[in-house]
Amino acid sequence: VQLVESGGGFVQAGGSLRLLCAAFRLPFSTPTIGWFRQAPGKDREFVAAITWTSLSTRYADSVKGRFTISRDYVKNTVYQQMNSLKPEDTAVYYCAARYGGLDSADVSNKYQNWGQGTQVTVSS
Repeated sequence: VQLVESGGGFVQAGGSLRLLCAAFRLPFSTPTIGWFRQAPGKDREFVAAITWTSLSTRYADSVKGRFTISRDYVKNTVYQQMNSLKPEDTAVYYCAARYGGLDSADVSNKYQNWGQGTQVTVSS
């Protein structure tokens, strides 16, 4: 099982980035894919999640209206479009996969598989 993130980088406040999470050989056919982030000295926090088949989504309050999660079924890829970025969005962003829906999608230990992370840095 592999989850490979890409798309991170350096951007000024107010700018945009699009993160990608390519999923290979997941052990379950209908996963929920989530994005989490971890800033230096802080706990890992939930950002957004999407169910693979129903395309239901869930967002952390801090990113609602700015971030959009979506998925490409053919490419087995989940995207996170991040607009109006703020310095407090600076973190390593991880995608993760779990079996199940959105009920516990904000709980990191409910996810079975994790990617290696991609750095997002937003300057003020």
